[in-house]
Amino acid sequence: MPEFSFELNEEQKSVRDWIHGFAQDVMRPAAAEWDEREETPWPIIQEAAKIGLYSLDFYAQQFFDPTGLGIPMTMEELFWGDAGIALSIVGTGLAAVGVLANGTEEQIGTWVPQMYGDANDVKVAAFCSSEPDAGSDVAAMRTRAVYDEAKDEWVLNGTKTWATNGGIASVHVVVAVVDPELGSKGHASFIVPPGTPGLSQGQKFQKHGIRASHTAEVVLEDVRVPGDCLLGGKPKLDERLARERGARSTAGAERVKNAAMATFEASRPAVGAMAVGTARAAYEEALEYAKTRTQFGRPIIDNQGVAFQLADMRTQVDAARLLVWRASWMAAAGRPFNAAEGSMSKLYASETAKRVTAQAIQILGGNGYTREYPVERMHRDSAIYTIFEGTSEIQRLVIARTLSGMPIR
Repeated sequence: MPEFSFELNEEQKSVRDWIHGFAQDVMRPAAAEWDEREETPWPIIQEAAKIGLYSLDFYAQQFFDPTGLGIPMTMEELFWGDAGIALSIVGTGLAAVGVLANGTEEQIGTWVPQMYGDANDVKVAAFCSSEPDAGSDVAAMRTRAVYDEAKDEWVLNGTKTWATNGGIASVHVVVAVVDPELGSKGHASFIVPPGTPGLSQGQKFQKHGIRASHTAEVVLEDVRVPGDCLLGGKPKLDERLARERGARSTAGAERVKNAAMATFEASRPAVGAMAVGTARAAYEEALEYAKTRTQFGRPIIDNQGVAFQLADMRTQVDAARLLVWRASWMAAAGRPFNAAEGSMSKLYASETAKRVTAQAIQILGGNGYTREYPVERMHRDSAIYTIFEGTSEIQRLVIARTLSGMPIR
């Protein structure tokens, strides 16, 4: 296993520069338009597919990078370009991670390619976990999956919300309750194939930020999926449920993470990298503005009040990146998050993005508050990082519980 390094190797640098070029030349010029349209930027996704940036092969290469830095490097550069368009490009990845984390090799090989399609016919996928009454409180999930043994089918009923690509996806990965008595331990993940009757799009949300990314409700009404659409397979599920039932009466029994949490734990450092990208973009805009904007006969960066803000912003961006890289390397190395390092990286990076983008607006003054300058959009986009895939409050709870070993509430 490679030692942890602060330096990307030559191949990684080449990939980083390639992604940066796409972000700069294709994403940034289109960012304001798609933010205003609040629509999925299919032409941009197709351009990404044409060059291999939106493809299973590319993300598999980054996912299996032995240093662990492939995914965070990719996320930072794309979200440096524009958060809304970037989320449209990488949103499929959360569903893919859901399959990779919980599925069999056959399921991975069957379904993940269908999530992306190809350059001539691009597809997207959706991971559906949150519900109207079950966001951070995953134990409150109500979507049910009932096994019909006679037909070897699972029947899904419920409503999911805040689903990226929900309703427009080719493949939906749905987390549902299979044993209500086990709470969050009684969940499982299911593939809903393209065109399955009973799945429909509910409300499409009009959002504060990341407006180029499609977010909607997904309604499941007697949705029947074949038995082999249960990720991991029924024998594995039955074994896990039996173990969990036994754990309720046996002290010290092994605890198994539920399907949704396994996906989120794997993706939290990647979300931190997204936040780093947005924060870095805002810092760079503010730095350039401060060097060229003159007041009282001199550039405003000559004032300590501005210069010190920029010094803090850069320091915070770099610190956030280091936390993300550490967690990503640890995950790739198979090292346990004994201090909740994954949650630490997501917490600090997401809070940094909100803080740095707000400071960027302050440095640009009135211009920063207008849509003529991108920091206004970056600030709106940054708000999501402290909310999705576990709010900042949930990250702090995870960290505190891990450090203390106590059931802090």
